[in-house]
Amino acid sequence: MNMIAAVDRNWGIGLKGQLLVRIPNDQKHFREETTGRVVVYGRRTLGTFPQGIPLPGRKNIIFSRNRELQVKGAAVVHSLEELRRELQGVMPEDVYCIGGESVYRLLLPFCDTAHITRIDHAYEADSWFPDLDRDPEWEITAGSEEQTYFDIAYTFLKYERKRG
Repeated sequence: MNMIAAVDRNWGIGLKGQLLVRIPNDQKHFREETTGRVVVYGRRTLGTFPQGIPLPGRKNIIFSRNRELQVKGAAVVHSLEELRRELQGVMPEDVYCIGGESVYRLLLPFCDTAHITRIDHAYEADSWFPDLDRDPEWEITAGSEEQTYFDIAYTFLKYERKRG
């Protein structure tokens, strides 16, 4: 399973239910990675999408504690067991956890690849991605040249869980 996120210098990912910053090239990278695949995310993340509707061109699975929640165009699960059933027959490399913080933390043990857009700025944040730089199980295996969007510098990094 994969994770994908844009994080700031402190691994911040959001503030008051919104992304810290929107970088068009990062959004393009996200679309390219996830289109045609399965995306898993929490109900609050759904609220950050345009019109609050599931992402087109992907199988959407929403984690929610609300057992009454139904979302047109998405499967809703309430436990890891329900998620496993929903993912039966899907190759792990075709599954992307896309947030938010609690879903990232819940699914991190099941992931072996993280696609991170590392933004060289510290924003005010109230939600964070797990700090993979401090986790001895993870290492950077690929990275892009530094890019800029106006005055924001960022790099695309690929982290992989160490083998053995």
